[in-house]
Amino acid sequence: MTDLSAFPITQRWPAENPDVIQLYSFPTPNGVKVSIALEELGLPYEAHKVSIMGDVNTPEFLSLNPNNKIPAIIDPNGPDGAPLELFESGAILIYLADKTGKLIGSGAKRYETIQWVMFQMGGLGPMFGQLGFFYKFKGSEIEDPRPRERYINEAKRLLNVMETQLSDGREWITGEFSIADIAIAPWIGALEFYGAREVVGWSDFPKTNAYLDRFMARPAVQKGRNIPPRD
Repeated sequence: MTDLSAFPITQRWPAENPDVIQLYSFPTPNGVKVSIALEELGLPYEAHKVSIMGDVNTPEFLSLNPNNKIPAIIDPNGPDGAPLELFESGAILIYLADKTGKLIGSGAKRYETIQWVMFQMGGLGPMFGQLGFFYKFKGSEIEDPRPRERYINEAKRLLNVMETQLSDGREWITGEFSIADIAIAPWIGALEFYGAREVVGWSDFPKTNAYLDRFMARPAVQKGRNIPPRD
């Protein structure tokens, strides 16, 4: 049995099965990327709920991710057989895909997949997150309309990028289901949680609508998007 006692995070979230991947997360759009990937890839793992309002600032969690954001993992069977700790959801997706040789492709397809993961990490995720803040949460109290308008317009632009990419009849963002879809689709789904579908003109993007429906219908997605449970 693998000994993970050298990792301080296991003092707060003990591993029941230290021989499998330890996931420290919460079911947000970023968090479910990793649980969905683990389900899609068929990798055994153990999920630990880390609240985004308190747990992420504890010394134990910061020992794994000094940036105090979920998700993060420990893989007891990392490169060369040594345990690997890793944070940043995009990096984790690439690592898990490389570990299994699945959902990332090879050659040019690999880089195309990574390109779209970066599209989500650098654009769609941050911009949709700001839209949620300024449209639904405390930012909505700001009288100046310009912040909301900026992120509404940017969300529309990014949705148009998606619509264009899906306009040649492809079902998935690179043609084949990949970690790029696992990165992107949960953030598109967040528009409903933010109550922002109407304001971004959701009905103007029928191919993206259908894309999200296909994604949400996958059994691994249905399971992974509720891991770890909120309560």
